[in-house]
Amino acid sequence: MDKTLFSKEYLKDRMLQYACLMRFHRPIGIFLLLWPALWALWIAGDGRPDGKVVLIFVLGVILMRAAGCVINDYADREFDPHVERTRDRPIAAGRVSPKEALILFAALCLLAFLLVLQLNGLTIALSFVALFLAASYPFTKRITQLPQAYLGIAFGWAVPMAFAALTGKVPGVAWGIFLATVLWALAYDTMYAMVDREDDLKIGVKSTAILFGRYDRWIIAGIQAAMLLVLMWVGRIAGLGGWYFLGLSAAAGFAVYQQYLIAGREKAKCFRAFLNNHWFGAVIFLGLLLDYWF
Repeated sequence: MDKTLFSKEYLKDRMLQYACLMRFHRPIGIFLLLWPALWALWIAGDGRPDGKVVLIFVLGVILMRAAGCVINDYADREFDPHVERTRDRPIAAGRVSPKEALILFAALCLLAFLLVLQLNGLTIALSFVALFLAASYPFTKRITQLPQAYLGIAFGWAVPMAFAALTGKVPGVAWGIFLATVLWALAYDTMYAMVDREDDLKIGVKSTAILFGRYDRWIIAGIQAAMLLVLMWVGRIAGLGGWYFLGLSAAAGFAVYQQYLIAGREKAKCFRAFLNNHWFGAVIFLGLLLDYWF
């Protein structure tokens, strides 16, 4: 075997390429997956969730987001070289082989499953659904014009898992947060898809940005409003007070700002609107924290 395989330079390069494949240099996906999980953990735990469970979910989010990026790039390895934004990804550029990507995906899923094994039986059962959603999502853009909704289901599945882990059941309020997460992902991932719309039309990839067409901004606005209304209902059911609703008001302000950014459908501004959703999710969680604190 070539000695270079054991060199520090080779190992360093592999680690760098794997880190890029897992998008550790772009943590926005971690935050978008993490915020709904934290909303659910704090509401399920009545403001005092078990620290061990919170740590397991935070680590699980990081691992499963990384796994999702890996399997996404594996599935899109024939498309990514033809898209301006993705042509330099490790698999598309030939720096990581498809076989390496599959091994890395399996390793990440195994680590995440080992974390889940420390939780109760219902949470373990729900984790199999989470794995299926993560593995199947990248292929939905070939068969449906609503892959963004499927992404929302995948990202939102941490919500019922959080309630199951802390309470041993999944009540109606959990499904309310889950629905809000699906709507939120549908909105922000459509903004993301607006960046690639021209390339996606050329290569035959489906998206809500293409489906919504010239009505994209208005439909996104409607989805954002529906998501905030669902979270208002969640707040009422969970007995939350003024600080929580102040957080929702701040989130509504960010939604208005995002509408301003996507008004001209410029690629750079649409991407900025997508990134801004980190703060949208953060202020909702901040409102939750303050509400339980006071």
